[in-house]
Amino acid sequence: MSATVNVDDVKVNKTLRAKLPEPTGYRLLIAIPEINEKTDGGVFMPDQLKSAEETASIIGFVLKAGPDAYKDENKFPTGAWCGEKSWVLMGRYAGNRFKVDGLEVRLINDDNIIATILDPADISYV
Repeated sequence: MSATVNVDDVKVNKTLRAKLPEPTGYRLLIAIPEINEKTDGGVFMPDQLKSAEETASIIGFVLKAGPDAYKDENKFPTGAWCGEKSWVLMGRYAGNRFKVDGLEVRLINDDNIIATILDPADISYV
């Protein structure tokens, strides 16, 4: 059974945005989208599976980039791998996880991005 991700852009109002930390150095601030309560077939997911899906989340939405993100031309000779408002895939346990007003976010290093994606609904968890 796979979960689907709410594909609406992560909703961050001005009040919440003001509370979000500014990434330092080469870090990215990534929002983790909520996992839907039902599968594509309309079946409710058990809490344990939903929790496992959230813990091992690999999909994120780039909210902010630190001032040095993707500036190392030796490491990123073709430029940035992603930017703000990009949907990305990252390592399962990359970065530091925390919540701000209920929104789960991660601070990760710029090189922890493994791919960019157009639609998070196209990706299923394994």
